Amino acid sequence: MRIGFIGLGNLGSKLAGSLLRNGFKLTVSDLNKNASEALLNGGAFWERSPKILAENSDLLITCLPSPEASAEVMEMEGGVLDGLSEGNIWAEMSTTDEKEVKRLGALASRKKTMVIDCPVSGGCHRALTGNISIFVGGERIAFDKALPALRAMGRLILHTGPLGSASILKVISNYLATSNLVALCEALTISKASSIDLNTAFEAIRISSGNSFVHETETKVILNGSRNINFTIGLVLKDLQLFEAIAQRNNISLEILPSLIEIFKDGQGRFGPDEWSPNIIRRLEEKIGCTLVADGFPAEIIDKDEEVEGYEVFPKGSHR
Repeated sequence: MRIGFIGLGNLGSKLAGSLLRNGFKLTVSDLNKNASEALLNGGAFWERSPKILAENSDLLITCLPSPEASAEVMEMEGGVLDGLSEGNIWAEMSTTDEKEVKRLGALASRKKTMVIDCPVSGGCHRALTGNISIFVGGERIAFDKALPALRAMGRLILHTGPLGSASILKVISNYLATSNLVALCEALTISKASSIDLNTAFEAIRISSGNSFVHETETKVILNGSRNINFTIGLVLKDLQLFEAIAQRNNISLEILPSLIEIFKDGQGRFGPDEWSPNIIRRLEEKIGCTLVADGFPAEIIDKDEEVEGYEVFPKGSHR
């Protein structure tokens, strides 16, 4: 299988690395060719033109920072849509809008190209090791055809239903993680204000009903002081607004979401869109006049699980 990969940012470079490590013929592209250096040194090929890359790929993957970026690389003159043809697959791995992936998918389908949206969840540290989870929306025939590549990039792979369903679930999962991050920031701040040792607070949360994936990852880099989770305030705000768009399309008024948007808009205004998302805690640190750090925590999260070939998981009640 010839794979083309567009978008070598914090996430895309790691997913592409898993494909290369597992023996796929890989050609990559990015606005910044320097981002491809490690992949090219490892045996990947380079192609500047999205059109030519699509023409020469059985599976063309995009992993870009926004719906607007995906639309640009797909629809520009000499873009991906100009190079797609019958029988190949476009896999959208960006965190994007369900409505937009359906719109672009319809354009790709006119070329008789199969389309899947397959965003990932679990953090860049698990993308690096091929142990991340992947949601996949689209027709089953396209899912099955892309599955060997998906199994190289991720450990747990869930077929979520029709095109766009994976993008909805990805935005939902990011919303839940963001809600938890903000709650943990408040919990750490109250612990500090109450003169509780932060190492003790971390352990109390970890062994209690308050524990979570976010606590066991992001709280660690918060207390280290690096706040480096490879995800920015600007990206969090983008994802919250995608969640808001889904709610609006379904005429549902939410209560927690508006507060989260307000918090991250304020954080982006104060610290900039490229600040690491866990540093949203700085808003609270400024209120109490101290930095919330503690000894013994890592500067970044490393996935210590052994890399294994991925496999499909099924919803409860499935007859497969």
